[in-house]
Amino acid sequence: MTVALVGADGGTDGALTVRGMTVSYGGKAAVFDVDATFPAGQMAGIVGPNGAGKSTLLKAALGIVPRVSGTVEVFGQPLEAARARIAYVPQRASIDWDFPARVIDVVTMGLYRQLGLLGRIGAQHRAKARAALERVGMEAFASRQIGQLSGGQQQRVFLARALAQEAELYLLDEPFAGVDAATERAIIAVLKDLQHEGRTVVAVHHDLATVTRYFDHVLLLNTRKVAEGPVEETFTPEMLNRTYGGRLATAQVDQLQLSGA
Repeated sequence: MTVALVGADGGTDGALTVRGMTVSYGGKAAVFDVDATFPAGQMAGIVGPNGAGKSTLLKAALGIVPRVSGTVEVFGQPLEAARARIAYVPQRASIDWDFPARVIDVVTMGLYRQLGLLGRIGAQHRAKARAALERVGMEAFASRQIGQLSGGQQQRVFLARALAQEAELYLLDEPFAGVDAATERAIIAVLKDLQHEGRTVVAVHHDLATVTRYFDHVLLLNTRKVAEGPVEETFTPEMLNRTYGGRLATAQVDQLQLSGA
């Protein structure tokens, strides 16, 4: 199924738009005056060095952390009016994996907007959760305790939870961090399928070697926006050196240039 990703004003350009985004921790700006527009129907990456504010930008866009200033629109609507159109996959390291929950229960948690606070989980909800687990290759683990899974398996389960929401915009914070190569291939295949269905994916990403293969659009961030646009125009050695402040090894830049970045 292909979804029609149309904003309130009828436009289709921006799935997620932030304007003048500033976030501060302890009086120090973690993100400063960032404008960015992530196009609808594309795979977009947020790339920059450690401490650049990548995860903070994503969390502030969702309202998880407070903004000093800035506005957020989702498909042309204010954030609060469009929350049902968003699914979020947090960093795996931020989750309490000792919480006693089965895999199937974790995935059905993604359906709380449909269920309401007092809603009961029915057969149709469990069927939707199992279908999402099947999509990420984890259906055989439905009854397993989430804490008993490997890191890569846990990441797949949280992606399944997002898939069960049937959202239009998927926001992922370091989805490939700490997972094995097979899991990374499985996750990117699912994300590419979402894009082919007309959905939008925005992911915080750290591996420069895969940016050109995974993404259509990129935001280069180091507290401030350095550059943003189509990968083939924006993800260049010059812009990477600006983003990483000279901390990016020359050999790495040369390798990216040879690979077509």
